[in-house]
Amino acid sequence: MTVTKTADHKSDDTRWKVIESQYLHRRPWLTVRREILQTPAGTLIPEYYVLEYPDWVNIIAITGEGHFILVKQYRPGIGETCLELCAGVCEKEDASPLVSAQRELREETGYGGGRWTEFMRVAPNASATNNYSYCFIAEEVVKLGDPTPDESEELTVHLHTFPEVKSLLMSGEIIQATMAAPLWKYIALRDK
Repeated sequence: MTVTKTADHKSDDTRWKVIESQYLHRRPWLTVRREILQTPAGTLIPEYYVLEYPDWVNIIAITGEGHFILVKQYRPGIGETCLELCAGVCEKEDASPLVSAQRELREETGYGGGRWTEFMRVAPNASATNNYSYCFIAEEVVKLGDPTPDESEELTVHLHTFPEVKSLLMSGEIIQATMAAPLWKYIALRDK
């Protein structure tokens, strides 16, 4: 099946032209597109692969007592158990990334409420994936109940102070790029 792509981006003379786009695989957690591209200089790239994902969210959630809410769960891609921010997928039925983030925090940790601010948007892997990850800061969150994670999620909730989170980043114990980036930005802004 050949697909025609439409660009909703501003005019950009550095953009590569899509000559052809074809879906090779479509499953709920893996969609692969092969494209034939042409650079502005005229170079033809006969095989370029893009992985399509829904947008993601993650949350720097902080309780009224100043504790950062982190979760620990096994990540099959790297075969390690990771300490990370609460995170998830923007579901189609969610009205916005904010709604997705609030739902994910409640489901994974049992926390909610508080003051929410969109903090940043990053492209997890701009050369090979088509999605963004939205990071929110949720301050003064409170425990609303027990976590209700998805069947495939086996995670534990951990509370850490600001110095502990900084130390975890410095020692490489928080390794997911889409989570380390907003935490480093948060630290840089706070340490001014």
